[in-house]
Amino acid sequence: MAGSTHSVTNQPPPLVGHDVFTSDLALSEAVERHVVPELLDEVRGELASFGRTCGSAQVQEWGVQANENPPRLRTHDRYGHRVDEVDFHPSWHRLLGKGVSVGLTSAWGRPGGHVRRAAAFLLWTQVEAGNGCPLSMTHAAIPALRTDPGLAAEWEPRLTSTVYDRDLRPAGQKAGALFGMGMTEKQGGSDVRAGTTAATALAEAGTYALTGHKWFCSAPMSDGFLVLAQAPEGLTCFLVPRVLEDGSRNVFLIQRLKDKLGNRSNASAEVEFDGTWARRVGDEGRGVRTIIEMVAATRLDCVLGSAGLMRQAVAQAIHHCTHRAAFGAKLVDQPLMRNVLADLAVESEAATTLALRLAAAYDDGGEQERALLRLAVPAAKYWVTKRCTPVTVEAAECLGGNGYVEESGMPRLVRESPLNSIWEGAGNVQALDVLRALQREPAALDAYLREVGKARGADHRLDGAIKDLLTELADLEGIEARARRLTERLALVLQGSLLVRFAPPEVADAFCASRLGNDSGAAFGTLPHTMNLPSIVTRSRPQA
Repeated sequence: MAGSTHSVTNQPPPLVGHDVFTSDLALSEAVERHVVPELLDEVRGELASFGRTCGSAQVQEWGVQANENPPRLRTHDRYGHRVDEVDFHPSWHRLLGKGVSVGLTSAWGRPGGHVRRAAAFLLWTQVEAGNGCPLSMTHAAIPALRTDPGLAAEWEPRLTSTVYDRDLRPAGQKAGALFGMGMTEKQGGSDVRAGTTAATALAEAGTYALTGHKWFCSAPMSDGFLVLAQAPEGLTCFLVPRVLEDGSRNVFLIQRLKDKLGNRSNASAEVEFDGTWARRVGDEGRGVRTIIEMVAATRLDCVLGSAGLMRQAVAQAIHHCTHRAAFGAKLVDQPLMRNVLADLAVESEAATTLALRLAAAYDDGGEQERALLRLAVPAAKYWVTKRCTPVTVEAAECLGGNGYVEESGMPRLVRESPLNSIWEGAGNVQALDVLRALQREPAALDAYLREVGKARGADHRLDGAIKDLLTELADLEGIEARARRLTERLALVLQGSLLVRFAPPEVADAFCASRLGNDSGAAFGTLPHTMNLPSIVTRSRPQA
């Protein structure tokens, strides 16, 4: 019959029109675990509504459009005046506006604020990861600004606003504002103390003129930036507003936008300061200490973002294999594919469970929880972000050739997947930060051991891993060369302890056997075949 060769069969339907939150059992159960009972109904309803938004065809199309139409730099207007502006596709503004409106910049001081924001950030990353950058930095700027009560009183209401105002005008005239950050320079990279941007004091107390070049300045269309520069007393943190109070543009020369592997929708820039007006944040010479809380919060967002990317990749893979048949059976029912999907699902659940536990520590705010964060955040940032790339690549392979085609969305996830491992300090920086916490803050290790100790006796492989970890911690010979190995084990033991306590037995069993008991191969899909793999896959299946 004419046209019969064009009939489409054995293809899965698009994964749209579903509740991304409710169908993610690992995430929804973590929210129930960490939110106080009196808030639970409110938070569940809020996140389920947002989950439906994230799963809608319209919002997912915005993510596609924002990446297919990346930002463009305009250094001058038609008359030759320097403007230094970045033009974005309308879908970028729709996405960023939605992220602001649902509270992705307003966790601080809100009951259960960090857990509910963490869950929403993880959901939103699955739609489009690029706009998470300005949302994350705006959220993370709050603790740094609080070192100066005057600045915090002025800026915090703007940054925690749920109103997205994209216009460039004085921040005091806006209903909401966004923040960026500029720390690294081309000669220093992660060694921010090697920066050469100079700060010269002006007549008005606390104000300076900055001169220098920032190699990476994120979200250059933001209303303000936290930057590091060398003041007379040493490296210092400064607030650089994009527009001054009199309505004139601050000197903020965007030299070029970075041509990045992924994260295409988001603008990352090189900028120059040439007599740029700035206000000091914190004391001179205390720049790293001032900005470190912002860095810690953005590192947690790296963990959340990677967990979100992994969840989306695994959801797409399971959805595809549930509907696709080969060799006489659905792919999801074939033992070898089921092993791959279950292994990916275990990795995704471990990442989500750890990320939400750390967010809950921020909500608690107690001394022991703060100590736990000091060690657990860099360990989690190191490990979870590194696991993101192999997970997304393997998930794309589950779709076969379809997963290599842009229309599937999988290539965008693959390109995005290495980003969180690199930004906010790459792997070696995280491992060295773990060593500093171990060497300088005994309370951090004590808090960590108390946390993992809550699961002792529940699984012999976890107990053995804890014992081995203590042995490794007792041997400080050549510790720096072993820092990556140690950081990995810290993260794995913490993940294992959480899964043993909170995940279904089949998930905890698979994790402990393969990640702690070494009963697996180097690739995904090598879990012991005797495990309850169908239940693990069913648990992670998205309900479209």
